[in-house]
Amino acid sequence: MHGVVTRNEEETEWPDFDRSFYEVKDVSGRSAEPLEGTVSMISCFGDNAAAEEEPDLVPVTPDGQRATRERTYFDWAYICPTHDGYREGLLEIVEDCTAVTPDVRLDDIGFPRPEYCYCDRCNERFERWARTRHEDGEGPPPEETTIEDRYAWRADVIKSFVRDAADRIPGRLYMTLYPDPYEGHLYERAGIDLEAIEPFVDEFVVPLYDTYYGTTYWLETIARGFEDRLNTPFSLELYAVDVDVDNLIHAIEVAGSYGESVLFGYDAANARAALRRMDADRRDGVEW
Repeated sequence: MHGVVTRNEEETEWPDFDRSFYEVKDVSGRSAEPLEGTVSMISCFGDNAAAEEEPDLVPVTPDGQRATRERTYFDWAYICPTHDGYREGLLEIVEDCTAVTPDVRLDDIGFPRPEYCYCDRCNERFERWARTRHEDGEGPPPEETTIEDRYAWRADVIKSFVRDAADRIPGRLYMTLYPDPYEGHLYERAGIDLEAIEPFVDEFVVPLYDTYYGTTYWLETIARGFEDRLNTPFSLELYAVDVDVDNLIHAIEVAGSYGESVLFGYDAANARAALRRMDADRRDGVEW
């Protein structure tokens, strides 16, 4: 099975693809109306426009470094997952999408990195969480907490958002995962506790992006890692923009051995060319 990830309405109807993921909100902050017959794709906690308009939305480290695209590691600005107003806005977008089409993909879920967020709101909520947990006999008092307690609190924040979104999605809930299957990495990096959120997710999507795909052994390594980690079905997403067709075909052949489907990001024409070449190669010639 093959699918496309696109911002272009006409590409969602191309017969070469079995399903289409249509960006209703992307990391730039750009928005579009949902389309019938597609999976609405929502960039949740990545939003350049919101970060520029309201700097207080941006997560910070203990020494005040903001999670914007100007910083190392970040290609876009992040929004703090504990901001109630922004979070409610995301859930409203989910409801708007499901009024048109039942399936939704949650993209850019989680905290930016392990050192985020230490804004006043997060510090206050973590302390309250730790105090309640201590009173219930489940953890130390707030003044004795460690980074492990902070990680556990962040995981609760992300789980509650995914659960709230799932309550509003009548169809399939897809969720994008950062392509790091190693034990504990998603938990420490983003606050994603896979075992805790799997009951709410119907299918994960793992982007394995490269602009060349000259070698593909790493595709298999990462795909096998997720195959071991997940009980929930998952698909792999390849980058298709300006990628040599022969190299893209090789990547498709490797990725196609794993998961539910292979998806193509942001160049439907190049992806279609690769699929048609593969189909032609399968039917080429007669052996005598």
